[in-house]
Amino acid sequence: MTTPATPPPLPQAPRAPHQHPPQGWEGGGAGLYASPIPVRTPGLGDAIASEWTKIRSVRSTMWTLGVMVVLLLGVGLLAAFAVSKSDAEMDGTPVLSLGFFGVLLGSICVITLGVLTIASEYGTGMIRTTLTACPSRARMLIAKSVVFFLLSFTITTVTTGVVGVLQTAMLDGGTPSADDWLRSTVGVGLYVAMLGLLSLALGALIRHSAGAITIMIAVVLLPLVLAMFMFSQSLARVQQALFEYSIPNQLGALYDASMTTSGPSGWEPLWVILGVTAVAMAGAFVSLDRRDV
Repeated sequence: MTTPATPPPLPQAPRAPHQHPPQGWEGGGAGLYASPIPVRTPGLGDAIASEWTKIRSVRSTMWTLGVMVVLLLGVGLLAAFAVSKSDAEMDGTPVLSLGFFGVLLGSICVITLGVLTIASEYGTGMIRTTLTACPSRARMLIAKSVVFFLLSFTITTVTTGVVGVLQTAMLDGGTPSADDWLRSTVGVGLYVAMLGLLSLALGALIRHSAGAITIMIAVVLLPLVLAMFMFSQSLARVQQALFEYSIPNQLGALYDASMTTSGPSGWEPLWVILGVTAVAMAGAFVSLDRRDV
């Protein structure tokens, strides 16, 4: 009787080489791994650094702020040159008030940049990347506001200071007081920067660059234009209020050259624009939390 042949053994799968646990691994459970690279939660400082990199690397910042500086210098010095070549006397009019015309035109550039700082990201879809890197929408808006405010305030204050020095050297007028200098440089810089923040808040609410810029230009110019065409006596009080609280008149008040004898004066225009901007920023925070990208 023949014994059946024993079948050959099946090939075994190759064994995986022995792996040592990675450095930083601690036992205590399957699948746990602690990276040796320190992990840090990003904060507001990181968001500010990111926004500063973005705002200084786009062409819109260079063009808008560059045009603003040219307008402040060019229009301010042109006004001083025209007065110096004419027979007109200042007659108590502050020399620094001639910088008002350049600031009013230059504020349009700050308004444009404020809107583009956030609304352009919605137009290009870049806001999705921004919120992926910084999921906290409140932190993102705060970072944009801080960077934009400091940049616009610094540029405006320095430029108005240079214009004021040149105007004072070109014209023979009364020597400005320390308060005059402070309001026409730091005060104007704060007011223009707050106006830009108002534009940024409106850009966050509208999410459309052209629409938000149009609305902001209307906010700056429309009250004054409407007041000029109110001839009815029954609208006299409305006309007076529009004159007093229009943005051009409030800028003029910082230069002691307002169009009315009543209304905000001295540093009061700053409190007005601060209140309006605070309301708009609160609305922007609520809108960002409740609306999708």
